[in-house]
Order: sequence, then structure tokens, then C-alpha cells
Amino acid sequence: MNLTAFTLGQRASFWVSAAVVSHAFWTSAAPAMTYPLYAAEWRLPTTVITEIFAIYPIVVVSVLTVFGDLSDHIGRRLTMLLGLGASLLGVLSFAVAQNVVWLFAGRALMGVGVGLSAGPSTAAMVEFSAPGQSMRASSITTAAQAAGYVLAFLIGGGLIQYAPYPTYLSFWLLSVVLAGLFGATWFLPRRPANLTPGSWRPRAPCIPKGVRGTFAVSATAVTTAYTHGVLILSLGSQVAKDLVGSSNVLVNGAALSLFAIMFGVVGIIAKPVPSRVAMAAGAAASATSMALLALSVGRHELSLFLAATATAGVGYSLLFLGGLEIINASAPPQRRGGVLSALYLLAYLSLGIVALVLGVVATRFGLRLAIDLGAAAIFLLSAITGAVVASMALPFIQDTPAR
Repeated sequence: MNLTAFTLGQRASFWVSAAVVSHAFWTSAAPAMTYPLYAAEWRLPTTVITEIFAIYPIVVVSVLTVFGDLSDHIGRRLTMLLGLGASLLGVLSFAVAQNVVWLFAGRALMGVGVGLSAGPSTAAMVEFSAPGQSMRASSITTAAQAAGYVLAFLIGGGLIQYAPYPTYLSFWLLSVVLAGLFGATWFLPRRPANLTPGSWRPRAPCIPKGVRGTFAVSATAVTTAYTHGVLILSLGSQVAKDLVGSSNVLVNGAALSLFAIMFGVVGIIAKPVPSRVAMAAGAAASATSMALLALSVGRHELSLFLAATATAGVGYSLLFLGGLEIINASAPPQRRGGVLSALYLLAYLSLGIVALVLGVVATRFGLRLAIDLGAAAIFLLSAITGAVVASMALPFIQDTPAR
């Protein structure tokens, strides 16, 4: 077989694109369980830990601002390959880290990788979907995100707890996975027919006039969903350790993985739910989860924390699923990569800002106040999302033929 001429079929290309979506969340969450180890080994304050976390969304935003529509010009495949290459270098930086500088460099490279690949992989899933199945792409995208989180929490937690080299081995494993995914992505179709004409130049993503109203609603919902990551990935491991009362990293990772498991399951079973209903229900679940989270930390009750984590997963899933559905159905095919990149840009910008603020608060005033403020911020975003969804004249999207 001539490997240089070999190209994956539509179904295989869909699932490889889904794996690229999943890689973004595995690499994002992979360091979460090791943050307490770094803090203890190198005597790092909470501010530094949250700065390591925050550099990731900041770089993602920077990349999306400049390269957001790159895949509309050079193709999804090539842009995803560039992103996977950067992610692999970032993971390898963690695998050989000798001090905190390596961690900052690794997180920055991960941010470059996700910034380049997040929009194109999501767009590719829509374009590789069977006719009439574009809504399925939104559901599988949500499940792929959940899979990335679960793999990071459970595999990472197990290796950290029971294998040697706890701050290195999980990253070596992930680097092997990324190398394999890079190889699979290489065989995606080369250049689709619906590229934007003209040469590419650095510029911020631009939203076509006809979809700006829909984009505003979608961006509000997805941004609210993504902001959950600050509490789960940046501060969640320490909260889980305190409330679970266990030094076993796998047990603590399992507690955090409940968030991902719930949003993955809901992302699959909520596929028939109309987008507006999904976003409204997601906003309500998100607000409820933040009230439960603040209460669990205040009362130091594990059962409330688990309920908060599960409810947050439901809220994330419905917000992301509904927001992604309406923009997938509305974005012009030749502009889809740029539109989705703009969506992720706003989501990661919110993530980075909130992470930096909460890191400062946690260091100066304690973890409990940081959690309370973070929960309040997400509660407010959820209320705004609910109000925006209620006020906009959006159709009850059921499905849209693939374009």
C-alpha cells in the first residue's frame, strides 16, 4: 500500500477529528493532579499554581486572535497537525520538567496546540458527519471533551498514586498517545473544496453579519460552560483532597472525574433536546451547582461537593451542547473554522481572567474565599445566559443537514 496516497474515509476521519477534540481536554487537565505535588516539591504558593494554569488559556486566546481562521485557508488537516505538534512539545516539557520554568513553557506550548486545533477539529467533525447528522457532531464533541477529562483524572491519578515517577510518567504516556494521534491525523483528507479563497494573513476571527446574533447567544452559553474549568482544574484537586480527606490521588481524581462523566453522559442523551431548552436548563443547573459548591466548602461536606460536581457537569454539557448546536447550524461552511475559533477565543479569555483573579484571592485570603468568588462569578454568568437565551428569538433547532 502506498502510504503517501492513503487517505482515511469519512467515518474514520470523523473519529480522528473527535480524538483531536479530546486531546485538547486531556492535555488541559493532565497537570491538574500534579499541581499539589509541584507545590510541595518546589514550595510553590497557590498564586504560582494558578498562574501556571492561567498561562494556558491566555496563550490559547492569543493564538486564536491571530490564527483563528487559519484552517479556513490552509485546511483543517494541516492546522490540526500544527496544533498537535505544539501540544506534543508541551507535554514533553512536563515529562522532563526540572523546575517551574519548564511548567510555564509546557503550558504555553499546550495553549498553542489547543489554540490551533480546537476550532478546526470541531469544524472537521461537522464536515465529516453524514448528511443530516450535523447535530450528532455537537453531541459527540461534548462526549469527546468528557473523555479527555476522564482520561486525565483517572489515568493520571492512577499513575501518580501507584506508579514510579509521579510527576513524569503520565506525561510520557500522553506524549505517546499524541504521537499516535499525529500519525492518524496525517492521513485525513488533504484539502477540502470549501476553503476560503485568497491567501491567509494574520487577523482576528471575524463573525459574518448574518450569524452575529446567533453567535452572541452561543458565545454566552459556551463561555459560561468553560469557566467551570477554573474551579475544577485549577483549584479542584485541592478542594477534592480537603473534602475527600484522602491522600490517594486516584480517589481524588475519581471525585473530580464525576464532573466529566456527567457532562459526557448528558451530552449523549440530551442530543434530541432543542438548543434553547438545553441552554436554559444548563444555565439553571450551572447556577445550582455553584450554590452547592460554595455550601460544600463552607460546611466541609463531601456529599455536597459530589452533588455540586455532578450538577456542574450537567450544566456544562447542556450549555456547551446547546451553544455549539446553534452556531454549527448557522455558520457558513467556508467560514466555520474562524467562527468556531472566535467562540473558543471568548471562552478561554474568560477562563484565563477568572483563573488569575482567583489565584491572587486564594493566596492572599484563602481557598474558601476564592471558591466562593468563583462560584458567584459562574452563578452570575449562568443568570446572564438564561436571560440572553430567553430574550433572543432563536429557533428550536432539532437538526440541520450537513453543509
